[in-house]
Amino acid sequence: METTAGLTFRDATDADVDTLVALVESAYRGDDSRAGWTTEADILEGQRTDPEGVLAVIKAPDSKLLTVEREGRVVACCQLEHRGTHAYFGMFAVSPTLQGGGLGKVIIAEAERIARETWGVTEMHMTVISVRDDLIAWYERRGYRRTGRMTPFPYGDERFGVPQRDDLQFELLVKPLV
Repeated sequence: METTAGLTFRDATDADVDTLVALVESAYRGDDSRAGWTTEADILEGQRTDPEGVLAVIKAPDSKLLTVEREGRVVACCQLEHRGTHAYFGMFAVSPTLQGGGLGKVIIAEAERIARETWGVTEMHMTVISVRDDLIAWYERRGYRRTGRMTPFPYGDERFGVPQRDDLQFELLVKPLV
């Protein structure tokens, strides 16, 4: 457990699953997500994740689901997965009412430090829905670069949501961690 800027970072446990599902859903889906700027409510309906998906990340080898607390309350989370020379960054969620205040910057910097120190990786990779220009711009300000490498959105698999448009795909963003 590490403390940075009044935040406590720890690995998620099975007991955190319901809280983390609620956090991720509130950050990306439905009316609650509109309180923050990371909402996907206009492009995707349905779920963003489920208890099985969160538990799978917690239990996976070479993976951690960082849980971020402030004053004993879970306020954010992110997935880190060791993939050879790089780490994958995903399932990043900050409570919608706390977005826009600099919390995300602190969390992503700490996640990068943890990945570099834990696994000795030299790059962080992530995928972002390519139509999310505001979100991609935010990551670019943190040092991530667009690669133009796309992977298809899993249309028809409602575990990832119900698309409201037919042009969704994921773009790989990469940042050197040296």
